[in-house]
Amino acid sequence: MYAYIGCRTTKERNARGKGISVYQVFGDEWQLQSILEGEINPSYLCLNKKQDRLYAIHGDYSEVSAYAVGENGSLTRLGTTGTHGTNPVHLVLSPSEKWLYVANLQTGSVSVIPVQEDGSLGFIRHLRFISGNGGPGYVSHPHQVQLDRTGKWLFVPTQGRLQGVGKLTVFRIHEEDGTLEETFVAKGRTGAEPRHCVLHPNNRWLYLINEKDSTIVFYHFDEGTGSLNPQQMITTLPEDFFGDGWASGIIIAEDGKTLYASNRKHDSITVYHLDQETGRMTWLQNIKTGGGQPRFLTLSPDGKKVIAANETTDTLTVFDVDPENGTLAVEKMIDTESPVCLVFKTR
Repeated sequence: MYAYIGCRTTKERNARGKGISVYQVFGDEWQLQSILEGEINPSYLCLNKKQDRLYAIHGDYSEVSAYAVGENGSLTRLGTTGTHGTNPVHLVLSPSEKWLYVANLQTGSVSVIPVQEDGSLGFIRHLRFISGNGGPGYVSHPHQVQLDRTGKWLFVPTQGRLQGVGKLTVFRIHEEDGTLEETFVAKGRTGAEPRHCVLHPNNRWLYLINEKDSTIVFYHFDEGTGSLNPQQMITTLPEDFFGDGWASGIIIAEDGKTLYASNRKHDSITVYHLDQETGRMTWLQNIKTGGGQPRFLTLSPDGKKVIAANETTDTLTVFDVDPENGTLAVEKMIDTESPVCLVFKTR
């Protein structure tokens, strides 16, 4: 198994990263194989289904790149194309893998980019702006492009900031031409700043993390109409913590029983049990990562580990997952520069 780690590389980000790091993973052992240097802020990554192509956005800039993945985990650049937006922060392939959707945070848009037969990227096909407060030119700021489990819907959480609206927009995907049809909008609290969301395996329950007020909102999702109905809101921070928080990552166990959220500033992971009858969240645990600014979370492919990327302290924290209740215990720390994303190649 191979792990690809995206990072920050620029002085403006006070970063120490050099490019995309490739680790070979043998059980609990991680060995650095190589670093594809010279890639600027490869800060979010995704693999195709065959895991022979890797895609990376270049944060703070306006580009996205494609790479061929060798059987030995090596990366070969296939090319770079423009997103026609500033500061791309997230990307996802459409279900057919004909299209790549990219969220451009600063300029408030989602790019639709064609994927060629060899996996390289063509010239942008569509640019979908997400409206903000006021008239023309006012946009919201998307932080994620997330597919539902049928591949028919795209969820785009947008941070409000000064001229935008904090909301979660649901788009119907038209796979034939990659276009997006706005179908439903769920507005958030003023100042909450929706950041990322994740769907339960049943595709009926959605959990949205809000960055600035450090909360998670649970919605019922109707996959027939694309609508959302809020059910519950819960904090991501301990009741005896009175400082600011920047909630960040959110992931769900594949059995759908446990939800995990990361807190920057507090530098911790909060664990929730999910009621399998109602979908409601119950607080289980809050555990420190031992590092700074855990921007990103992921599960190992076997579901036995949770990995947090501590951006400011140049480490990954690997947690063991308790098979009985989903709670976490720190297993080890891995050194790597300015990490902000991690994906696994398993075949």
